[in-house]
Amino acid sequence: MRDIEVIEDPAAAAAALDPVRARLLAALAEPASAASLATRVGLTRQKVNYHLRALESHGLIEPAGERQWGGLTERLFAATAASYQVSPAALGDAGTSVMEPDRLSSAYLLAVAGRTVREVAGLVRRAARAGKPLPTLALDTEIAFRSARERAAFTDELATLVTGLVSRYHDESAPGARTHRLVVTAHPKPADPPTPAG
Repeated sequence: MRDIEVIEDPAAAAAALDPVRARLLAALAEPASAASLATRVGLTRQKVNYHLRALESHGLIEPAGERQWGGLTERLFAATAASYQVSPAALGDAGTSVMEPDRLSSAYLLAVAGRTVREVAGLVRRAARAGKPLPTLALDTEIAFRSARERAAFTDELATLVTGLVSRYHDESAPGARTHRLVVTAHPKPADPPTPAG
């Protein structure tokens, strides 16, 4: 089972986004049969089998063995990934954002994030086919600014540092040089959901 699967096919995205099938996908983090899933989600086994066939046809679940139960042989299924994301590519041209770069625009940040999902998903598939690792880097941290002025100062200083690093290491004329895309984003952290009363 992969850690994460990015769905780019529109039909697979529609299958994964169906509420019943999304519940089945989540339930199949561990192998299960149609009968055990039917009990869990409150549907007949026939309806669960119908949805499982649709999920399997789009490569979202796969057979995970068999087991004997009450004199019958049950097929087990498991999700192909621990979690799924739908790429903007699933929307075709409507999912492709062409925008003027604006480092302070939330719309531009979302467009860059969508492009990152599309590009990295494609690179992951190509690396897997070639049997090679994919060199990536992700930095994720939190920072609480005392004021809007300090946030602006941090933004300017970070831009200066990144520009300096890029000019020091960038050399597209070097033999075997491979261009990497560097993306730095910042956005307010959403409030944590309230803890349910116990």
